[in-house]
Order: sequence, then structure tokens, then C-alpha cells
Amino acid sequence: MNYSSKELEKQWQNYWEKNRSFEPSEDFTKPKKYILSMFPFPSGRLHMGHVRNYTLSDTFARYYRQQGFNVLHPIGFDSFGMPAENAAIKNGSHPKKWTYDNIDYMRGEFKSLGFSFSKERDMATSDELYTKFEQGFIIDMYEKGLLYRKKGFLNWCPSCHTVLANEQVIDGSCWRCDSDVVKKDMNQYYFKITQYGDELLSDLSKLEGGWPKQVLTMQENWIGKSNGLEFKLHFDDKSKEKLNDKFDGFSVFTTRPDTIYGVSYAALAPEHEIVSYMIENSLLDKDTIEKIKEMKNASSIDRQKEKSGVSLNLQVLHPLTKKSVPIWVANFVLMDYGSGAVMAVPAHDERDFDFAKKYNLAIESVIKPFNDELFLDKAFTEAGELFNSEMFDGMNSKEAQSKIIEYFEAQKIGKKTTNFRLKDWGVSRQRYWGAPIPFVHCHDCGIVMEKKENLPVALPEDIQITGEGNPLENHPTWKYCKCPECGKDAIRETDTMDTFVESSWYFLRFCASPKNWEKEAFSKEQIKYWMHQQGHSGVDHYIGGIEHAILHLLYARFFTKVFRDLGYLDFDEPFDKLLTQGMVLKDGAKMSKSKGNTVDPDAIIEKYGADTARLFILFAAPPTQELEWNDNAVEGAYKFIKRFFERSANVYKTDSIPAILHSKLTKEEKFARKKVYEALVRAEDVYKEKYTFNTMIAGVMEAMNALNLQSNSDVWSEGYWILTSIMEPVIPHVCWEISSQKFSFKNLAPQMVIEEVFEEESIMLGVSINGKRRCEIEVAIDASQDDILEIAKQNAHKWLEGKTIIKEIVVPKKLVNLVIKD
Repeated sequence: MNYSSKELEKQWQNYWEKNRSFEPSEDFTKPKKYILSMFPFPSGRLHMGHVRNYTLSDTFARYYRQQGFNVLHPIGFDSFGMPAENAAIKNGSHPKKWTYDNIDYMRGEFKSLGFSFSKERDMATSDELYTKFEQGFIIDMYEKGLLYRKKGFLNWCPSCHTVLANEQVIDGSCWRCDSDVVKKDMNQYYFKITQYGDELLSDLSKLEGGWPKQVLTMQENWIGKSNGLEFKLHFDDKSKEKLNDKFDGFSVFTTRPDTIYGVSYAALAPEHEIVSYMIENSLLDKDTIEKIKEMKNASSIDRQKEKSGVSLNLQVLHPLTKKSVPIWVANFVLMDYGSGAVMAVPAHDERDFDFAKKYNLAIESVIKPFNDELFLDKAFTEAGELFNSEMFDGMNSKEAQSKIIEYFEAQKIGKKTTNFRLKDWGVSRQRYWGAPIPFVHCHDCGIVMEKKENLPVALPEDIQITGEGNPLENHPTWKYCKCPECGKDAIRETDTMDTFVESSWYFLRFCASPKNWEKEAFSKEQIKYWMHQQGHSGVDHYIGGIEHAILHLLYARFFTKVFRDLGYLDFDEPFDKLLTQGMVLKDGAKMSKSKGNTVDPDAIIEKYGADTARLFILFAAPPTQELEWNDNAVEGAYKFIKRFFERSANVYKTDSIPAILHSKLTKEEKFARKKVYEALVRAEDVYKEKYTFNTMIAGVMEAMNALNLQSNSDVWSEGYWILTSIMEPVIPHVCWEISSQKFSFKNLAPQMVIEEVFEEESIMLGVSINGKRRCEIEVAIDASQDDILEIAKQNAHKWLEGKTIIKEIVVPKKLVNLVIKD
């Protein structure tokens, strides 16, 4: 039997397509598994990261089909987004044509890799039908008060020409193009994700055991819940007068109320409304205004590096001592946290200390180490004993926190408050290729929702994309419409939605029957079946990169809770088990076109076949670890598959697993059976718990080697019956070929472990002389102690010649120790 991957793989790919082999059944009495990979952006070609992701999900899907489950294993395309516009600018193409041409190409690649995706539930998020349903959800969220519009300083990417959510700013740079992000004052639509902050945090406990600890920690830190004291700092009379009595003070939040008596200055963010008022009303000199503008334009990460600030020549009164406290604008204060204003305690905060040192501001210590001396050359940030704190002197600083909050509340000058690092999700983007926000601006009615019967609000296709401005804003007709409320002339909203909105609910879209695909976004009946099982809810296995731990996964959790509250769902979390696969590297670096170290999956398939690519991906490293590309290992994977296929010539045709009398077999035959069933036990463990497919494949290789040491056709046939079943999820084409030729597909089903193959007839024991290991002996499992000693002495005779044995020790099933003397 000669192995020809190209011919064999095309044959089975066509067979699967013709026979609808991977379409889920609508028989809801069957046990189910919903297996899903994070869907791709249609960039035009798969890369090895894609291949790893989808090979992992496909392996789970095929395994569970064998086990008798009804499997939903869909694929879609996250097809809106800026790369399509950038390609349009570069190539003079239309974003829609570029996108759907790429989708068609990638579908062909999926087929060539043998991925068992449902074709009947395939979709793209740029499909008008998807947009229609999504716009309906947006209207529902607006009516529920979960979507609002306001003006503010937003993250602006000057390269992508669009606003970014906080989560999309990575170390001060755009998550997509790495350009430095600046702040821009403009209107924006927001999802009220902060309303779910407590639940998003507390429900992380429901995901323990199913999600990687690292992802849970990353989300916990991003949500960033902190408890503390909120109070108002009031301006003195002179400062109020300077501000034209527009402001009487501002609120601050602190997690360290125990340091309240150490406040020596307060700092405002450059974007704070008081600062803006002073600039707009020329209450600051030109140099100060220029410095503030520089702070505003700096990225968030740059503002945390070099501390800088300017004095506003304003004073507030300390809430307890009534001393005057100077007000500064400081670049390290951000509007994203609290109120955009902080009380500064340089003696007990390193950031405040550095700023105070730079500008020669007062440093007032109020906490000292327990029974130790206080050094003033740096901030003391540990727990300690309060002093210079009036009635709280001598208190432990930890205990003082709650006492001081109680005092503020009793005096009605402050209150205990919880703050979140998490901020509302800004979702409007100033780009063409996205889902239009379904609102209309009416001169008389204000912001009005489009009527649902008029959805979708579809994108116009006759646009010019230049990279400058939003094409929808400049379109001659599209944005002009009638108000859905009063019927007068109105203007459509020209912002489109952040593409993370589409990926926040796409997993639910697959829970729509093809027969109702056009009528509903998803079916309650299908949701109840596919997203619930045995006390768990959500997608059973979700696979994707850890780089989505904050963005996509947090947003999908938010949408699930919103949809629950809107009555669409009855569960809290979207994904039951999450597997985050490591990156694919070459020459120690992540594969990228800019580094010139990419590997084209098409070239690998052409040379070796899809099964080789799949086997290498799963064998080279555990899925959660980084995978280093290795050409020699790819060649090795191909050679193994070739041997696996060609040695099936030793197997005879049968529609049932051979019945073998184990006791009549030779030692080599028994060993081969043992290794085969060891591989089966390992496979079951890997699929259900560990996901270390490399160890499972290694077990199959060991079994193959053991089979090759014997010639019993029954043992060969039983071995292949089981090994082909184990390996079908990994290398499906060659396994379907073997199974069709030898087993009529009967072996692609659950396999039973036969315990008798693990029963040992003999064991190996080490033999030591005076505690030093000299040799090994093989003895019957039920050998007596006398027999064991006799065999040990025979095998160790050269170390016993002329010696006297003074002690004989047998440790059952482990070793023999003989103590001798001259």
C-alpha cells in the first residue's frame, strides 16, 4: 500500500462534503458538544497560528463525534474592520470585495486541511443579515439604558483615524497598528459595562477549573475593584473668586484614608473640567496652557514615565485640619480612574513623592514603622503606626482606614466608595467598514432609534476610501433620511461599531437552525440544547489565543449577561471550558511577514499533506505552550504517517474487533496489546482532562513500535482497530482510508479497555550487592522468595565468588539485596 496524501485527502474531503458528514443533528435527545474556535479575520491566507487553533478544535469535534455526541463545530469570519479599508486604500479595491474574496479563499484552505466545520451555519459578521440582528440588539440595549452617548477625551489612533476603547490601548499604543495613541475630545457611544463590574468580577469564581488561572487573574486585575474613601476638597474663598464662583471644589477618591493627614497637595488630570474651564476663560498664562496641552496629547503610558506638572495657583482646604493645600495639574493623573483628581501624600506614595521632590512640595509623614525609625529619603508605603494624625495617633494604619472612613461618614464630609478600573466601553468608530449604529439625529427629536422593521441599516457600496475621514460622513446621499419619530429631515449616525461588538455574540448566532436562519438571530430551543448540559452552561470547549483574555473574552461575558437580562438567555457565562493555545514561533520569534519567518500552510499541504501539518502541530508541543517550527520534525511526522498507512497491510478486513485469547499469546504479542491499550487509556485522559495531545501521539508511536516486534495478524488488526480510532481526530484522512478499507468505519466509535492486557506475568527486580546495584532479574509475578533469591544468586554469581552471604533481603516487587563479606 503506497501512501499518496494528495489523492487520498481530496477524496475524503469531497466525500465529507457530499455526505454532510459534519452537520449537527436536530435530534435534541442526543448528548451534545459545542466545540468552537475563536473565528478569524479574513486576511486572505491562513497562518500557522490559525492552523494550530483550528486543528485543536477539530480534534475535539472529531473525538466527540466518535463518542456518539451530537457535535456543533461551526466557523465564521470576523469580517468587519480596518484592515479591509487599509487594503482598499493600498490596492484600490472595495472593502467588501476584498473581504469576501478572502473568505472564499480561506474556506478552501479549511477544506484542504480537513477541518470538520458545519457548512450550513457558516457566516460572516459583515453579512447584512448579521447586521440586522445586531442592530436590533443595539436598539434593545439603548432602550434598557445600557447604551448612551456623551462627549469626552477619547483614545485616538492617528494612523487608523478612529477612536479606541481603553482595552484596545496596549502600553500606550493602538492594539492593531502599534501607533502611539493620543487623546481627542469628541462624542462617543458607550456600553455601560461598568454596571456589570461587580458581577463580571464575582462570576470569575464560576469559571475556576474551566478557564486558565492566568486569564482569570488578568480579568480580575483589569476590572480592578478597589474600596476606599470619597470626599470633596473645597476651594478657599480666593480660589472660588478666581474661578468666577463656577466651582466650589472637586471630589477625590483614595484607597489609603489612613494617610489623610499627610495630604500636602492635590492634583488634577489635564482633561479635568476645572482645568478646561480655566483654559477656555484665559485664567492661565500661555506657557501653562501649552504645557497642559502637551500632557493631554501624550499617550497614557508616556504620562506614567516622566512626572511633570504645573501649578494652577489655586488652594483647597484640608477636610480635617482646614490647612491650605495647593492644586497642581499632573500628567500622571488620568480621567479613566476615579474623578480625575487625587489627594497627594508624598510621604507614603512613591509617585506622589517623586512629583513632590521634583517641584519642591511639602512632604508630611503621618505613618511610621512599628517600633522602628522613619527615614525620609523615600516614601514609606508599608503598614505602620499613625502619628501627626490627631485623634488617630497610635493606631495601626490598617485599622485606621475603616475608623477614618467612619469618622468622615459621621461628619457627613465623605463616604465609603467602591471604584473600578474598568470603564464603560466606547464602541463608536469613525470608519466605513463596520456595522452602522442604528440611530438618527433629528433637529426636533434629538437622537432617535431606527425602527426595527427598517433594519438593517446597510452600508452604501458606492463610496470612496482615501484614508482621510469617514466615507459615510462624506457620502452625498446615504446619511440623509427621515426621522422615524416625526418624519422630518434628519441625519443618520455615520459612526460604525467597534468590531468587538460582532465577536461578543457570534457564538450564539450558530445556535440558529438553518431552516430559521433568516428569521431569528438564534433560537431559544437551540440555545437551551447547545448551551446547556449536566449543570454546565456555555460553549463546551472554546479555543483561542490568550491575547484575547481582556478584549474579546471580557466583552463576550458582558454581552451574555446583558442578553440574559434582556430575556434572550437564561445563563450567565458564555464559555464553559477555555483552552488558550501558545503562539507558533520560528527561529525563536513569533511568525510574521515583517520578520520573513512565516510558513505557508498551503506549501506544507502540497508537499506533505494536511495530515502531516495536523500531526506536527499537535505533536510538537502541548497546546498551551509556544510551538517552535521545525522542518525536520515535519518530515518526521510525514514519515510516521507513511509507515502507519503502509503497515495497515498487516491488518485483515473485519467488521468487529478481533477476539483474542490473551493467555495463548507470546511475550511480544502480549506486550504489543498492552502498549495499544495503554495508548487508548492515555487518549481518553488527554481528551477529557489534560489536552496534552503530544503524549497521546507518543503513546501511539510506542504501540506501533511494539506491534512491529510481532507478526500475529489478530494482534495487528486489533491494534489498528484501536489506533486508527485514536488517531482519526488528529490525522483524519489517512484514518478514514484505513477504516474504510479494513473496518467498514465500524471502529470509528467508542473503544473499550480490556483490563487483562495490563496483568503482568513477570516483573523486573534490581539486584544489589552490599547496597550497590549490580544487575536486574526477571521473575514470575507469583514467584516465591526462595525462587527469587535463587535466580538473583545465579545472575549475580560473579560478584559472589569467594564471598560469604551474611544477609538476604527481598523487597517485594522492587529489589533483592545481598549482604556479603570476604
